[in-house]
Order: sequence, then structure tokens, then C-alpha cells
Amino acid sequence: MSSSRLLRLLHQDKTDPWAVRLLPRLVFGLAAACTLFVIASSSGSNFVTLCALLLFGLAVWLLRGRGQLLLALGSTTVAAALAGYFAAAGEAARWGQGLTVSGQAVFGYWALAGMALLGAWMVREHPGRRGVTVVLADVILVITSVLGMFVPQAGVPAGFLGVVGVLAVRGGGTAVARRGVSALLTGVRRDRAAQPGAKATERADS
Repeated sequence: MSSSRLLRLLHQDKTDPWAVRLLPRLVFGLAAACTLFVIASSSGSNFVTLCALLLFGLAVWLLRGRGQLLLALGSTTVAAALAGYFAAAGEAARWGQGLTVSGQAVFGYWALAGMALLGAWMVREHPGRRGVTVVLADVILVITSVLGMFVPQAGVPAGFLGVVGVLAVRGGGTAVARRGVSALLTGVRRDRAAQPGAKATERADS
């Protein structure tokens, strides 16, 4: 069996699609493996970078059937990087003013980005696309991180309010709140109508 397959591969008959497709894949696969090995063995930083890229490519390939989750993960990564950069840039700019540089704002923005990602998937029946919800929340988070460069005390709280608002609007939280308020008002009206004083007033008026 193996000898027949080897002959099919070496013969490269144009009418044999298996043999015609397999040989170029083997050649390019070996060339790519050798190239990656040479790049990774040149330095330690190249090795770490190559491993990170391979892991990222593997994650993208595994999530190829879940576009919304892939979109959410990519948006969260970009938003966390941008928010961290803006927070660090703002703190570095204020260093000359005697203020202490800390990573609290960066950690807060990263936590908010993770909250947006988890909040979109915690809703059991999401009315819209979950990945779009995460993208909108991340856009609000990046905008508030820019605001935090000038007003450090307002950056993370404003980002929290923005992320919660997006999750509430996109996740159907406002509709649930409206239904709860309307049900509460309906119950109050029924209680008032059922009171004896209300009935007596109605009879006196009639």
C-alpha cells in the first residue's frame, strides 16, 4: 500500500488529484519548516516571537468557525494594548509634575476589557451579535483611556460606566428593566384599585 502511494506521488499523473496536490504541499511545507527553524535559532527574541505567532495562528485556526468569538478576542487584545499605552503615556507625561507613575490605570483598563468580553458571553440569549457588542465596548474603553490621559481620576470610572452601558443596551438589559418597571407600575395600580377606600370613592363619585 505504501509503495503504491509513493509511486503515485512520484509519478504525478495529472489525472490523479491526490498526487498532484500532495507534492507541492510537501515541498512548501519543508521549505517553511526550514525557514522557521533558521529564524527561531538565530536569537532568543526571534524564538519567542515565532512561538507567539505560531500560537496565535493556531488559535485563529481553531476559532475559524466562531467568527464572533474571534472578533471579540482580537478587539479585546487591541483595546487592552491601546488603553495600556495611553495610560502609560499619560503617566509618563505627568512624571515631571511630581506625580507617581503606577500601573493601576493600566490594570483597570485591562480588567474592563476582560469584563466586556465576559459580559457579552454571560447573557444566555443575546439579542445581537456578541462580537459587535465587545467591539463597541472596547471602542468606548479606548476613548475613556484617552480621556484618562488628561483626567486620570475619571478614566477608569468613565470606562466602567461606558462598558456597563454598552453591555446593558446590547444585551437586552434596558428591555428587561422596562418590563420590570412596567410590571411594577401595573402591580401598584392593581393594589390601589383593590383597596376599599378606592371603591368607596368611586361609588361616591357615581
